[in-house]
Amino acid sequence: MKRIVDLVVGLSALVMLVVPIVMVAILVKLTSKGSMLYWSNRVGHKNKLFRMPKFRTMQMDTPEMATHLMNTPDTYLSPIGRFLRRSSLDELPQLWSILKGDMSFVGPRPALFNQDDLIFLRTERGVDQLMPGLTGWAQVNGRDTLPIPEKVALDVEYLNQQSFWLDMRILWMTFLKVLGQDGITH
Repeated sequence: MKRIVDLVVGLSALVMLVVPIVMVAILVKLTSKGSMLYWSNRVGHKNKLFRMPKFRTMQMDTPEMATHLMNTPDTYLSPIGRFLRRSSLDELPQLWSILKGDMSFVGPRPALFNQDDLIFLRTERGVDQLMPGLTGWAQVNGRDTLPIPEKVALDVEYLNQQSFWLDMRILWMTFLKVLGQDGITH
């Protein structure tokens, strides 16, 4: 059932958001060198790697690592990178990952391939059995500000309590968090 909802909502969102998607793509291309999209290797369902697209918010020479691990992440941002991240517009291409079946709208955010500590804790606690999401329980309860053990504890809460109504609550909370730019550190 969740997959059907993802497909129906994903296709509807793609149709409704086609103009903003094209506008952001053009802005990314006009304000920095390189491609409009950044494809990163992410850990998905059952720890299977997949390629996840985002609009590029960082310069081309940025190291491939979690932003919170960088000493000075702001120095790598593209001219419109901060705006795209704060507005979460950089996440729009992930509709592709949802439609393809690599992600869901709600689930734990997919870890970068090299976030060994996060991957280990999620696997140990069974969270790796969930489909990763565009948003999740940890994102609406702290987003970038949460330490990894707290993030995993919230992922486990979601694993144990997941339901259609919890997903609807998370989507609503995500909308409010994005509007308020709450929990974003860079």
